[in-house]
This record gives sequence, C-alpha cells and structure tokens, in this order.
Amino acid sequence: MTLTEDSFHGALPAPSEVANANMDSTRGKEEAVLQCMTRTGAVVPRKRAVGRLVMHSMAMFGREFCYAVEAAFVTPVLLSVGLPKNLYSLVWLISPILGFVLQPVVGSASDHCSCSWGRRRPYILGLGIIMLLGMALYLNGDMMISAFIGERDKQRTWAIVITMLGVVLFDFAADFIDGPIKAYLFDVCSHQDKEKGLHYHALFTGLGGALGYLTGAMDWDQTVLGYSLVSEFQVIFFFAALVFLICLAVHLRSIPEVPLRYDNEETKFLLEVTESYTYSSIDEQIKNGFFKSTCAEITSPAKPGKCAVMSQTGDQRRMTLKSLLKTLLSMPPHYRYLCVSHLFGWMAFLSNMLFFTDFMGQVVYQGSPYAPHNSTLYLTYKAGVEMGCWGLCINAISSSVYSYLQKILLPYIGLKGLYFLGYLLFGLGTGLIGLFPNVYSTLALCSLFGVMSSTLYTVPFHLIAEYHREEESLKLQDGEQAGEHERGKGIDCAALTCMVQLAQIILGVGLGLLVSVAGSAVTVISASTVSLIGCCFVAFCVRYVE
Repeated sequence: MTLTEDSFHGALPAPSEVANANMDSTRGKEEAVLQCMTRTGAVVPRKRAVGRLVMHSMAMFGREFCYAVEAAFVTPVLLSVGLPKNLYSLVWLISPILGFVLQPVVGSASDHCSCSWGRRRPYILGLGIIMLLGMALYLNGDMMISAFIGERDKQRTWAIVITMLGVVLFDFAADFIDGPIKAYLFDVCSHQDKEKGLHYHALFTGLGGALGYLTGAMDWDQTVLGYSLVSEFQVIFFFAALVFLICLAVHLRSIPEVPLRYDNEETKFLLEVTESYTYSSIDEQIKNGFFKSTCAEITSPAKPGKCAVMSQTGDQRRMTLKSLLKTLLSMPPHYRYLCVSHLFGWMAFLSNMLFFTDFMGQVVYQGSPYAPHNSTLYLTYKAGVEMGCWGLCINAISSSVYSYLQKILLPYIGLKGLYFLGYLLFGLGTGLIGLFPNVYSTLALCSLFGVMSSTLYTVPFHLIAEYHREEESLKLQDGEQAGEHERGKGIDCAALTCMVQLAQIILGVGLGLLVSVAGSAVTVISASTVSLIGCCFVAFCVRYVE
C-alpha cells in the first residue's frame, strides 16, 4: 500500500489530516534513512563530520603524549629508585606477555558487550583509568612510599615494587587501548570515514608524540610549577594527566555508539519508525531482501520492529578461551599473512626506537654510559641521548606530515604501494644510519622513522576494514544476514595489536643479548634487515582488495 495525498484528500476529517501529515513527515525521515543503505542492502552508518573524526582522534593524541613522557623519563625513574639491572628485562617483558595473552580475549568480549553505553567505550574508559594509575605510580611511587615508610631499606624495596608495577600497568593499558579505539572507529563510520579517521589518528599520534617529547625536553625545575611541586617528575605527571584526561573525555563524547542490539543508528531509527507505523511496502522489501539489517526479520503487524536475537550471538557470548584461541588459529590466510607482516614491521620499528637514544650516545657521539658521571665520556654520552630525543621528535612530526600525504598518495599507488613504501624507506634509512653514523645525516634520516610509524598505524587497519567490507558484500550477495557468522572487528583489531606485544617479547628475549655482545650499532642494522624482509613479505604475501 502506498500512501499519497490523493488517497486521503476529502475522505478524512481534519484530525486525520493532521495525523496523515505526521505520518508523511515520518516517512520522509525514513526515506532519508533508506537512502543511506547500499544497493546490496547493507545498512551504512551516516557520514561523520570532520570535527567528529578529529574528536575521535584525540585519544591517540593523549595516548602518544603519555607514551613520549614514558620514553623520556622511565629509564631515569628506574635508575633513581635503584632497580637492579637483572630486573630490567622483567619490567619490559611482563606487559607485552599480558597483552599478548589477554588482548584477543578483551577484543572478543567487546564484540559482544551489551552495555547501554556501547561496545567499545566502556573498555576504552577502563583502560584509560589504568593508564593514569600506572603513570601516577611510576612517576610518583618514590615520593608516595617516602610519605608512608620511614625505614630506608624498606623504602627502596617498596619504591622499586611500586615503580615496576606502574610501568607494567601503563605499558599494558597503553598498548591495549589501541585495539578498542580502532574497533570503535570501524563500528560507527562508513568506509570513506574509516579512511579519513585512520589518517587523523596517525596525524594526532605524531602531534601528541612531538608535544610529549618537547615537554620532556624542557627544564621544569626552574619554573613556578617546579618550585611548587616536589620534583620534575610531579610536574610532568601533572601535564601528562591533564592532557590525557581532556583527550579521553573528548574522544568518549565524539561519536555515539549504538548498543549491541542495533548494528548502527540507521537500523535503530528504522526499527523505531516501524514500531509506530507499519508500511507494507517497506515490510515487503525487507522480507524480499532489498533491505537487510542485523534483525532476523520484521514480521507481525501487532509488534513490528522486534528483533529476533540469533542463537549464534548467544553462543558467541559464551565463547571460552579455548574456542577463542581456536578462532584465532583458524583465521583466514589473508588475515594471518597481514598479522605476520605487521609483526615484521613492529619488530623492525621497535628494535630501532627502543635503543635509538643509546645508539646516538654510544655510536654517533662516541660516549660511554658506564664512565664516571663527571667524566667527559659520560657527558658526551648524555649529550648524544639528548640529541636522540630531538631525533625522536623529528620522527613524531614527520609521522604527522606523512599521515596527511598518505591521503594524496593513496589514489595513485594504492594500499599496496603505501605499505611497500613505508617498509622500504625505513629499511634503507636505518641501514644508512648504521653504515654512516653521523649526527646531521642521522637526524635527517629520522624523518623516515615517521613514515614507518604512520604506515603501521594506518595501512594494516585499512586492510582489515577492506576485508570486512568484502566479506559483508559477499554474504549479502549469498542471501545471508549482514551480521550472521561475521568475524568481529574487535577480535581482528586485537589480533593485529597483539603483534606489537609479540614483537616486544621477541626483542626483549633476543635483542638485549645481541646488544650486550655486539653493541648498540646492531640495533639499527637489525631494524634495516627485518624491515627489508618485511618489505618482500608485504609485496608478495599480503592480499589487497581490488
């Protein structure tokens, strides 16, 4: 039945004309919603304003700001509390091991979270709180213990314990939070907005890192805050906590999530419309397959819009750790190859970044960290470390710039070209730094680190979005429901992010031994070698959606 003005003209009293006008208005809204659907019937999230995508990216800004603060201060903090050298590897291994084991579990749990606030934001909020707690413990642990314990030996022991706990908590949550943030973006954005959002994520990641390194490079002891607070560490914590809280609040208010019972806002609106008014033409089109949503069907005229919950969803919510690991191990080959290429990328990137300031101090500046602290060798090493921090700042700025250039390059060279170029430039750059360790050439080549950083934060997640888009399209062509037997975006993003933790575990076990035997120069050569191997893997093994 089609509702027209002629069918009502002159046949109904005035009140009914008013009701008809309201129904026509509602139908107009409904038609606007239906225009947001693809020809295959999949419901597409509405287009997001640039401001909303920028707000969504603020979480990456705050996270990277705190990461930069940790990179600048965690070693001095650990040294200041007297952490034994044989415990250093333990500090850096606990967090990635926990993340590697728990990340897929939380990713799967967020896929099936039925919280009224949404699927991803409760996890993002919880991990953000853990980040703040960890940062508070490792930057203020020594002061907190001194306030409660008077005996010097106990002070030292507890200060080490609290500081280690803070570092582990912060690293765990900061690494963990990236997966839910990416899944949140994929849930609420159309395919075009996902691309824009990933570019904004990379842009603000670089800006946050640059600002964090600059904050750490300033001498806060001579400022008003330096005089007001106990030490420089408290000043840094004040700024880092303030920036992160503001960024997290903006991010959580950026784009509303729809609870699990609705796949997106358009579906929710359509169900609300059909609950009040039944249009047989729309019912017929839904039943005939022109418009498919996550609801099994809209049936009874008495209670239209009720969503039949699929039993498969209930089975997924009862997923155990064993079945989850089975899901990860049985992932399609193209997902597995993408994870392996991501592992190569992060192994190369981290092997360079974790030891870069030490490389600058020992190899480029020819200093020694083991010399007496008032000696020329030690002061030279310290100057090299400070210059290395400026190199990391250049890396963060170049990452932001390249994230913008990616949007320009993408139509010309595609995702395969961007992925290959990032690995190739990083491999060549680190190789040149290792072969020709010079201050100015090294600082110039630090810009290539940013190319790799931006690539790792965007291209693999682009490919995940492309894979999901392709699978949804094929399911709709086969007549299946869009959400039926679908791999969760959360678990796939978590599997990718797990590669960061796995890279940290591998490097923590193997690279430390290499450095102790061959010196810091081996780190950039290792980074170059692994990156060039990954370059070949990206070119020949990773599948790209046409």
